[in-house]
Amino acid sequence: MSTGTVRAAPDETARLRREQRGWYVYDWACSVYSTSVLTVFLGPYLTSVAERAADGDGYVHPLGVPVRAGSFFAYSVSLSVIVAVVLMPLAGSVADRTGRKKPLLAAAAYTGAAATTGMFLLDGDRYLLGGVLLVVANAAQSVGMMLYNSYLPQIAPPDQRDAVSSRGWALGYAAGSLVLVADLVLYSAHDSFGLSETAAVRVCLASAGLWWGAFTLVPLRRLRDRHARVAHTAAPGPRQLAATVRDMRRHPLTLAFLLAYLVYNDGIQTVITQASVYGSQELGLGQSTLIVAVLLVQVLAVAGALAMGRLARTYGAQRTILGSLVAWTLTLAAGWFLPAREPVWFFLLAAGIGLVLGGSQALSRSLFSHLVPPGKEAEYFSAYEMSDRGMSWLGPLLFGVTYQLTGSYRSAIFSLVAFFVLGFALLARVPVRRAVREAGNPVPEKI
Repeated sequence: MSTGTVRAAPDETARLRREQRGWYVYDWACSVYSTSVLTVFLGPYLTSVAERAADGDGYVHPLGVPVRAGSFFAYSVSLSVIVAVVLMPLAGSVADRTGRKKPLLAAAAYTGAAATTGMFLLDGDRYLLGGVLLVVANAAQSVGMMLYNSYLPQIAPPDQRDAVSSRGWALGYAAGSLVLVADLVLYSAHDSFGLSETAAVRVCLASAGLWWGAFTLVPLRRLRDRHARVAHTAAPGPRQLAATVRDMRRHPLTLAFLLAYLVYNDGIQTVITQASVYGSQELGLGQSTLIVAVLLVQVLAVAGALAMGRLARTYGAQRTILGSLVAWTLTLAAGWFLPAREPVWFFLLAAGIGLVLGGSQALSRSLFSHLVPPGKEAEYFSAYEMSDRGMSWLGPLLFGVTYQLTGSYRSAIFSLVAFFVLGFALLARVPVRRAVREAGNPVPEKI
C-alpha cells in the first residue's frame, strides 16, 4: 500500500483504523518491559546482585574484565546495542524485501518476552545471567520496536501520523502505569503474599515478560503484511547497516535529522534507564519511592504525549520537539541539586520528566516517518531504532564511565545535559519541509 497521497476509500479507511487499533496494542504490550523492568526494577536489583558477587574492592570480573559493580548494569545496556546493530538492519532489509514483517515481529517479541520471563531465575549472585538476559531482551525489543515503528507510514496518512503516534505512546504509558500499580502493591506487601523482597522483585520482572507475550497476540492478528515495493538484497547485519547508511547519503537531510535524534534520544533513554539507579544509590531512596516516582512519570506521560500531539498541530512537530528539549535540559540540570532522602523533590523531578517524555518520543517517531523514502520503512527505522527505548549506547557508557572515574552519580547524571544541548542545536538546523520533499513524500500543512 502506498504511504498515501490520496484519500483512502471507505473500506480501506475502516481497515486502516482496525490496523491502527491493533498497532496501538503492541505499545501496550512491550512498554511494561520498558517501565517495570528497564526503568524501575532491573537497574537497582541487578546492581545489588553484582555487588553481592563483587570482590573486596567492589569489582566483578565478567570474562576476566574488571568492572565496578555499580557500572555493570550501564555497561550491559551498552552491550545490548552491539547485538542490535547486527540484527536490526538485517531484519529491516528482510522485512522490506519480502513484505513479511509480522513473522519477524512475532519472533522478536517472543524472544524478548521469554528472556524477560527468565529473569525470575535471577537470584543470589547470578549477575552474569542477569546481564545475558538483559542483552537478549533489549536486543529483541529493539528489533520488535523497529518493525512496529515501520508500520506507521503504512497505516496512517501524513496528516494523521502525529496523532496516531501520540496515541500509541500514550497507550503504552497507560499500560506501564497500570502494571506499576500492581507491582507497587506486590512489592510493598510482599510479606502478605508470602514472598521475600527479592522474590517480589523477580515476580515483577517475570510478569512483564508474560504481559508482553500475551498482548502481542492482538497486533499479530490485526496488522497486515504488504507486498514489497522496492527490491532489496539482504546482507549480513554490519554490511546491511553500511548499505543503509550509504543510501541515506542520498537523503542528507533525513540523515541530519537522524543524527540529531540519535544524540538527544541517547540522553532521554539514559535518563530512563539510569534514573532509578541515581535515586537509589545517590539519593538513598527506597524501592517503593522509586516505583511511585516512575508511576507519576507514566501517568503524566499519557497527558504529555496527547498534549504535545495537539501542540504539534498548531506549531509543527519540529518546533514542539525543540521546546521539549529545552524542558529536558532544565529538568536534568535541576537533578544535580536534589537533596538526598527527600522524596518530594524527586517526585517533582519525575513530574517534569513525565510531561515531556512521551511527546518528545512520539513526535520524533512521526516526524521521522515523513523523511523515509517509500518502500524502505523497516530499513530506515532500523537505524532510527538504534537509539530508542533504552537501546542507546553512548549515554549509558558515558554515565558508567563518569561514575567509574568520579564515584559520583550526581556527576554521572549531570553529564547527560550535553546530549540535549547538542541535540537541540542539530535539530534546529534541519529544514524539515525540504527534507520531506526530497524523500519523495507529501508535505503536511504543519510539520
